[in-house]
Amino acid sequence: MEYEAVLREKLTEKRYVHSIEVSKAAVRLARRYGADVEKARIAGLLHDVMKDAGGDAQLQIIENSGTILTNVERSSQKLWHGIAGAIYVRDVLGIDDPAIFDAIRYHTTGRAGMSLLEKVVFVADYTSDDRDYEDAQVVREIAKESLEKAIVEGIAFTVTDLIRRDRTVAPDTIDAYNESLLALQAQAEKEKRE
Repeated sequence: MEYEAVLREKLTEKRYVHSIEVSKAAVRLARRYGADVEKARIAGLLHDVMKDAGGDAQLQIIENSGTILTNVERSSQKLWHGIAGAIYVRDVLGIDDPAIFDAIRYHTTGRAGMSLLEKVVFVADYTSDDRDYEDAQVVREIAKESLEKAIVEGIAFTVTDLIRRDRTVAPDTIDAYNESLLALQAQAEKEKRE
């Protein structure tokens, strides 16, 4: 299937370009860190497939699938596109791959226990070449050295911004931050001992 054609129908030009750029960034990161390159390409390309659908359409897809949103997810419409996108990719596009599903589902929040593919797509969304906010370049440089460090830096930026704007923070995001930070600390301790 030609996924670019699906995106052309569903997304604005700006979001289409973003999806192409995230796919490219995901492929670069997958090659660098040893994730499945083709799955990274597809998940990166389709991560925002439902972003421009609007809240009502996103919520309808979520509810039709039987997925129950947490209170935080329900209160934050910006999280719906990842959940709805994963369901759309599985149920409409027929991509029945749990790794791709999870990479799309958690590309906005992250979570504890992320697979390498999930981490790649999560970081690619922060670091794609179309991102021009200040922290994007910082995370882009960090991602050349460490996915875990890029996750910590990206989440720190996001959480600070959410708190500043009196927005809820998804528990999955805090869990992803804590897990990556603890992994970095354990790695630093191990290196000290060696």
